[in-house]
Amino acid sequence: MNPLPLDPTDSRRDFLRKLSAASLAALLAPEPRAGAAEPVEHPAPTADSCILLWMGGGMAAPDNFDPKRYLPYEKGRPMADILSTFPAINTAVPGIQICEGLENIAQVLDRGTLIRSHVQPDLGSILHSRHQYHWHTGYVPPQTVACPHIGAWMARVLGPRNPVMPAFINVGQRIEGVGESEEIKAFTTAGFFGAEYGPMNLPHPEEAARSVHPPAGMDAGRFENRYKLYRKLVDQSPHRDFLSDYQRESMLRSYDNAHRLLSSKEKDAFDLSLEPAETLAKYDTGRFGRGCLLARRLVENGARFVEVTTEYVPFLHWDTHGSGHDTLVGMHKQIDLPIATLIRDLEARGLLERTLVVIATEFSRDAMVEGTVGSAAGDQAAHKGSTMEDPKHYGLHRHFTGGCSVAMFGGGIKKGVVYGATAPERPCLAVEKPISVRDLHASIFTAMGISPKTMFEIENRPFYATEDGKGVAAKELFA
Repeated sequence: MNPLPLDPTDSRRDFLRKLSAASLAALLAPEPRAGAAEPVEHPAPTADSCILLWMGGGMAAPDNFDPKRYLPYEKGRPMADILSTFPAINTAVPGIQICEGLENIAQVLDRGTLIRSHVQPDLGSILHSRHQYHWHTGYVPPQTVACPHIGAWMARVLGPRNPVMPAFINVGQRIEGVGESEEIKAFTTAGFFGAEYGPMNLPHPEEAARSVHPPAGMDAGRFENRYKLYRKLVDQSPHRDFLSDYQRESMLRSYDNAHRLLSSKEKDAFDLSLEPAETLAKYDTGRFGRGCLLARRLVENGARFVEVTTEYVPFLHWDTHGSGHDTLVGMHKQIDLPIATLIRDLEARGLLERTLVVIATEFSRDAMVEGTVGSAAGDQAAHKGSTMEDPKHYGLHRHFTGGCSVAMFGGGIKKGVVYGATAPERPCLAVEKPISVRDLHASIFTAMGISPKTMFEIENRPFYATEDGKGVAAKELFA
């Protein structure tokens, strides 16, 4: 499927215009029909659920999971000398090291595989929104159709594990009122699959319980009447002609699914206050940490796919264009103990073997190279000098697509191994077993029992789970 023309000089407004056109087309789209040019045989699943831990903003691999030569800050030190701003520490696996600040994750690496050779395409203008869209949907934007999120594929192909639990839940990302919110909304959808396969959005995990209870002061009978009236209004809206019959019915089914959850016992899964205080304390490092706890509770109660994000907001969190080292000290504190606790808790409950946990980000970072070698991408780093003159220059600021890290746990993945490698010196390109977004997605789909060649026909055109159906799972990742 050919995308809309992508010009590296496109403005943010042009990008949004093209995405909006595809989103509008999704509302008008007929029912996507499953099909294939040749029979598709789904693999035997090694996982029933998937938790994606999304490091939104570009997590620098050399300062996290792929440590290189370390040098401390020193005024006047050449920028070219800096590869890592954190020293390496040992892990539970002899011979594998990651960066200081991730001591708890280091002790659970024997439960999973660390990929150090994930690569992204160099799109010229390295916008977070483009790479986030690409990673979450498998397609480089903008496209002529609204592409489904990877979680929506699981919801559509596999269905819910528990009929009262949403199959796809998105935790920690505000969709309204933050920078680039329209771009985030563009990929956090079910696209042409329809609303019933889209995410339940829970931006504040500590408030998730409120989303599955009637509003304060409204009794059950009054709420039931309001629900019926709302459903009738949607079904008979004068604007219904702007929706295809399939999309309108999909929207109504999504309301029915939400209503069913409100009257189920599973709604307690959304209430973090029901956790013992000592358990909550291990996760309570911030919104992301509490999101990890919520993800565990949701999977325990039958959720199919849960994404938990550190939240992407321009120039915050992992989006370090200044003071990178100091910012990452704080980010490590946010993610380290909750991720390790999540892995241990899933294991203790007998869930890890059938739950695929993936830690990923849209691209890595470097101090000196933007994109990949030879890239014409503009320099987005705040400091353009050749030496460090202030502590805020100490950190990996430029966007780097040539070598990135991903961690995978459970779900049939090998334990205690490293897959792939990047060069020890700059440019730290993937030099062993590079794995693209397409093939990483193929590996995730394969673990979940979905063929990468799975195809739906939309508007008389084929659309595949992986781009053009050509994704190939990395068999070496599996035990």
